[in-house]
Amino acid sequence: MTTDHQDTDTTILDTDVLVVGAGPAGLMLATELRLGGAEVVVVDQRPGPTTESRASTLHARTMEILDSRGLLDELGTPPCEPRGHFGGVPLDLTLPSSHPGQWKVAQTLTEELLQRRAAELGAVLRRRHQLLSLTAEDGVEAEAIGPHGPVRIRARYLVGCDGEDSTVRRLVRAPFPGRDAARELLRADVSGVEVADRRFQRLEHGLAIAATREGVTRVMVHEFGRPAAERGGAEPDFAEVTDVWKRVTGEDISQGTPLWVNAFGDANRQLAHYRHGRVLLAGDAAHRQMPSGGQALNLGVQDAFNLGWKLAAVVRGSAGEDLLDTYHSERHTVGRQVLANIRAQVELLLGGPEVEPARALLTELVALDGVRQHLAGMISGLGIRYDVEGPEIHSDEHPLLGRRLPDAWLEPAEGGARRRTTELLRTGRGLLLSLDGDGAPALRATAAPWSDRVAFVADRPAADGPLPAGQTLLVRPDGYVAWAGSGPAGLARALTRWFGTLAADD
Repeated sequence: MTTDHQDTDTTILDTDVLVVGAGPAGLMLATELRLGGAEVVVVDQRPGPTTESRASTLHARTMEILDSRGLLDELGTPPCEPRGHFGGVPLDLTLPSSHPGQWKVAQTLTEELLQRRAAELGAVLRRRHQLLSLTAEDGVEAEAIGPHGPVRIRARYLVGCDGEDSTVRRLVRAPFPGRDAARELLRADVSGVEVADRRFQRLEHGLAIAATREGVTRVMVHEFGRPAAERGGAEPDFAEVTDVWKRVTGEDISQGTPLWVNAFGDANRQLAHYRHGRVLLAGDAAHRQMPSGGQALNLGVQDAFNLGWKLAAVVRGSAGEDLLDTYHSERHTVGRQVLANIRAQVELLLGGPEVEPARALLTELVALDGVRQHLAGMISGLGIRYDVEGPEIHSDEHPLLGRRLPDAWLEPAEGGARRRTTELLRTGRGLLLSLDGDGAPALRATAAPWSDRVAFVADRPAADGPLPAGQTLLVRPDGYVAWAGSGPAGLARALTRWFGTLAADD
């Protein structure tokens, strides 16, 4: 368990995992680590969840993740917009999902929700703590300064979720290739102004976006050809926003009251490696990108969801450290794809008249449903498919292999109320789901040695649902299908790959 004691004037904490950063990625990771049985301490410089109007979009896959952990009821019913965009070109995001479209949830609410769950599960959160140094050999030792003095934290692993200016990334000297920002969007939340809503309106001199909700108008503006300013970490003045807005739109919004002003550029960087021995990185600490289409926060939360159960299994001793290497291979690939689609969107959004032919062509292409589904799958996270078998294994490919388990209704074999597949993931354990309803004795026997970490369920799929009757699916704690078949061939190998050695050998 996490321990806390004093050594002269220094507080000493001992724990399994130290998470640096209490944004959405860090808090999501803390909940998953605790659900998996690992002790965790989270440190963050801020006094509490963000109060700034930052990311406000949760995509379908992130909503599914929250649902799989029973977290959605606390959000109520946030507004949902089925239409998003790709580089400012309208795009229907609806795909088969329990939560299609994009859901408007302020980052403040997301952080508050995840902070409550992390605390309920027993995570230790230390606010107003700044990381100063770390060393990582057989374990990790970190030094921080808190409101009551120095703190030394000893952990088996450390995960940096501390944002695009990550201290962890700097301390481990992790290579962070890519490019710095060349262009930027200015953004402000303003009260007391009346401007027409604009959805990626391209004017002669630039791009203008405006939307008013509950008396507050968010404006975003880019002036074609204007380079990103060297700001040294400072935010722009409201006067700069009003000047650029007027040059682009001809409108004067200087009489408004600015509630929040910032700028974000088109920097595009990704860590060469997400793992550095006992130090791992996730979220914006691992990749920096323009938040086009609301993908940044969602990408970070999904990084944490992929890592949490794996790191907990390693800490518990039920899996070897090679499981952590799959975090890098899976999420680095997804991150690379997301950063590539964002680079393409930046050109379409911030390019001048020279990009109009490409925009016209894309507008025609998204009318083709195959193109629309491909782009919507990238942005929503629903199109992710992991290489769960590894390069050394070549089996007959099942359509669900490596994809998320669909949300579907199940008919219990022994009667009773119907239940959703999503409900079976609430415990954070693995799942062996037999869909022939008779218990599949050979499959149950094969999986029995892993019963401490994999639940066995034998139900029948609803006749009108997306699940194949007569099949059995091995589902990882993050909801992705790791094995599929109608007999036990290959099951033990998949169980060993994802859930470690046999329980009797632990």
